[in-house]
Amino acid sequence: MTDDPSVDDFWRECRTVIDGLPEDAPEAWAFGATPEHADGLLALVLAGTKTATASSLWDYEHTGEELPTVGLLNIILDGRGAPRALLETTAIAVVPFDEVTAEHAFKEGEGDRTLAHWREVHERYWRTHSESPRGFAPDMPVVCEELRLLHAAQA
Repeated sequence: MTDDPSVDDFWRECRTVIDGLPEDAPEAWAFGATPEHADGLLALVLAGTKTATASSLWDYEHTGEELPTVGLLNIILDGRGAPRALLETTAIAVVPFDEVTAEHAFKEGEGDRTLAHWREVHERYWRTHSESPRGFAPDMPVVCEELRLLHAAQA
């Protein structure tokens, strides 16, 4: 179990509706860098619009966090830190920023879902919020992750 009773309660709920989940809860985290961003991206996940995300490989290297793998489970928090969704990673690809595909941008579900919008938003995000001092570069490695919603908290 975790140090957060709400995450533990959500995980117990997930385990009652999905057979075969492990006893220990997976990592819980929120999308984005602000509570508003977390809520907006979570809403896209819950609506079925956002089925992918992207992260900076440089951020993973800087923090020492392990890269996601296919089959990884994640509890997604809202902007207040409440668990709202259980996601499973279904595909991973690491590609240069300038080679991220229009298909991946569409799956991320943000804005008008175009590659141009994706590039603009993600460049701005990594220039402002990157955990790595390397920040952003047009050829930086990006971890493109596809996700499947397994369970959503009862509203």
